[in-house]
This record gives sequence, structure tokens and C-alpha cells, in this order.
Amino acid sequence: MKADAFPPYAELHCLSAFSFQRGASVAQELFERAAKLKYTALAITDEASLAGIVRALEASRKTGLRLIVGSEVQLADGPRLVLLVETARGYTRLCQLLTLARRRAEKGAYQLLRTDLAAAPNDGLLALWLPPATPEPADGTWIRRMFPERAWLAVELHRGHDDAARLARLRAIGMQAGMPLVASGDVHMHVRGRRALQDTLTAIRHKTTIDQAGFKLFPNGERHLRTRRALAAIYPADLLEESVRIAMRCSFSLEELRYEYPHELVPDGHTAASWLRELTEAGARTRWPGGVPDKARALIEHELALISERQYESYFLTVHDLVRFARSENILCQGRGSAANSAVCYALGVTSLDPQRVEACMLME
Repeated sequence: MKADAFPPYAELHCLSAFSFQRGASVAQELFERAAKLKYTALAITDEASLAGIVRALEASRKTGLRLIVGSEVQLADGPRLVLLVETARGYTRLCQLLTLARRRAEKGAYQLLRTDLAAAPNDGLLALWLPPATPEPADGTWIRRMFPERAWLAVELHRGHDDAARLARLRAIGMQAGMPLVASGDVHMHVRGRRALQDTLTAIRHKTTIDQAGFKLFPNGERHLRTRRALAAIYPADLLEESVRIAMRCSFSLEELRYEYPHELVPDGHTAASWLRELTEAGARTRWPGGVPDKARALIEHELALISERQYESYFLTVHDLVRFARSENILCQGRGSAANSAVCYALGVTSLDPQRVEACMLME
């Protein structure tokens, strides 16, 4: 049968090689495979990380398959979740949560708590609950409270001996917790043939050998991007179709992002331009206590106009702040390079070279 004869599907839980010692395929491999299988979309949900999302975007562009941004997290005091970005606001919230979790723990680890999710609205984020073998309905109720109308119970079946019984249990728990169900794959590799590598990574993560890893290894190779025909043989159609409905809700694209320089250096009542002007004028009065020479004034005005045109004010404010702090701590610092002939940098104290004297020396040479 043709692929189009089977229900549409979007994979919402997929780890790439940026989930170190877990994911066994790179983004390009995952997207090429998913596109070949005619998935609707592919979510890259590396564990507590967005490190692989740029590679995923590049792969999405090359294959034409839509990328959904997300991350898998295990709460230190609660359930395991996949957080999917629905809107730009959700992307900001996800970045906040992951930053908080990483900063709280040692390098290479993370710690995310229930209170972190409860501390602020999780608008723009969708949540998939990844239940353990014996789920607690109370966890589902809590997740639904944290993500009202934006939470699902993920059903991940991998041809286990109890798939039918597990599906029945999860349907009952979903009904009890008021959460709809959705199919997802817990994908760790693009094809089954990558399992040997995935097993090796698992053994390394647990500091053991493959022979001794035992139940730490997956029991089979089902955690790959499966054909829609294979999925249709395992999952009810409504669970597969729900994955597409969720994917359609995720309207955010990384293409929306534009770099914004930090604004914390600008006091209230000022713009970056007005604050840079004030600091420059104050510095100029210190540099030239008898009055700013006409030539220096012309250079300052020319540079400030160019800085404004290029919208580089925040960069100069950052450099000024770094130099100010270094000198307050008696740390030796000195601007160089292009700052050497800048009247603004001289006024700000970034460099100690008067640009007028530099020009005079160059003329003498």
C-alpha cells in the first residue's frame, strides 16, 4: 500500500546526537529519513538542551520538512516531560527553564523542579507527559494544571509483550487525569541499523560494557523513525492523527528570531543612543578640561552619527562597562585595534590614545 493510505504522523519526541550518549543519529539523517517517510513534521527534543537546534534547522531547510523545537526534561521531583514550543513566547520560556536547570547543577547535569514550572506562566509551551511503567494519575493532574489545554499523555509503544495492556492503562489514566492521548516514538536513531552504536553509547553512559549493560539497553531496535505503515499497525489512528494536530499548533519557527543586544546597560529614562551620548560628553569634559577642540568635536559627532546609523550603541556601552569594571578592580586593560583612532572610545576611556595625536603622528611619518 502507498504511504498516503496510512494516517498522517508527526514525530514529537526525537533525540539527536546532541543528547550525548543517548541519541545515535545526527539531525540531517533524522530529517532525511522522516522526509522520506512523509512525516508531517519532526520535533527535535534533546534532553535539557537546545544545542542541536541549529543543525536541525539546517536539515529542515534542506529537506523541506518542518521542524518543531522542543526539549525532553526529567523533573528532579516529578514527571518526565517533552516540552514543545508553540509560539515565540514559548521559546523564551523554554530557554529560561533550561538555563535555570543547567545553572543549578554541575556541568553536564541539570536540575529542574516542579516549582520552576509553577513560578511563571508556561504560555506558548505544550507538554507531553512521558509516563513511567506505573503512572501516577496525580502527576497528570498536576501537568494539566501547569499547562491548561496544552497537555497530552504520550503513548510510546515499541512492540513490547504488553503493548495492548499498556495502551488500555494509559487510556484509563488519560481519562482520569483529563488528558488526551498522542502517539510518539521516543526516537533515538534514524534507522534500526544504528542500534549497535546506540547500545555502545548507552554502555559508555553507564560506565559499563555492552555485555554487562543488561536491562540498561533497549530490548529491541524499535526506537527509530518507523514507517507510517508500521506505526499504523501499532497505534490507533486517533493517536497518530493527534500528533499532527499538535504539530499544527506549533507555529513557531526559528526563522522568527532576530538578534537583540542586551538592554540592561541603559538606565531608566535613556535610550542606548542618549546614554552613550551622555557618557561620551562626560568623558570628553574629563579628557579636555579646557574645552573640546573643534577637530575632536567633529570626530565625536561623526562617530556618534555612524554608530547610530549602524545601531551599535549597545556594543560601545558594553565595552565601556567592561573597561570601567576592570579598572575598578585594578585589572590592567587597554583598548586597541580600531579603538585606537576613535574619539568616542577615547572619551569613554576605552583607549588612552588621543585620536588627534595619532593622526598627527601618522602625518609626520
